[in-house]
Amino acid sequence: MSNTRSETVGRAWPETAAEDELRLQWEFLGFLRATAVNKVAGLSRELAVAAPMPASPGMSMLGVLKHLTAAERWWISIEGGGKDLPSLWAGSPDPSWTVSDEDSPASVVDAYRAEWSRSEEALAGMSPSDRSRRASGEQVFTVRWILIHLIQETARHVGHLDFLRELADGEVGE
Repeated sequence: MSNTRSETVGRAWPETAAEDELRLQWEFLGFLRATAVNKVAGLSRELAVAAPMPASPGMSMLGVLKHLTAAERWWISIEGGGKDLPSLWAGSPDPSWTVSDEDSPASVVDAYRAEWSRSEEALAGMSPSDRSRRASGEQVFTVRWILIHLIQETARHVGHLDFLRELADGEVGE
């Protein structure tokens, strides 16, 4: 079992005079992604897998990042881009929150960051008004809707990571 800690990643606030809608959405998502990753930076595995809320046993810092990885894969790569990839949500209860013995802060962050590249590739060349490419979907979403949905999902869970990090070691931040 690895105790490997993850490192911080750079983040930048999106352009305030932005006129390119899609670029602005990607920049906000990027800011939130970096914030999520930085919340686990420097933590030991023990602190990163702690689930301090008895009613939410999957709510650990690594569990949140694994869930964000699953959400990004589903919404951007599978739904938006129509990629033939395995869903990380398959099963009930939702397995995306489950941390295995092999998971470390570094490995979970690496998997999340790999999903970012996959996401950008999946939507390359699409505009905000383009429709999702998933052939078997009953609903059709616009790229705009998908990105905004993932932004709100990521922001919501960054709030959870703020709380969990403060409980883990007292660190508070932006």
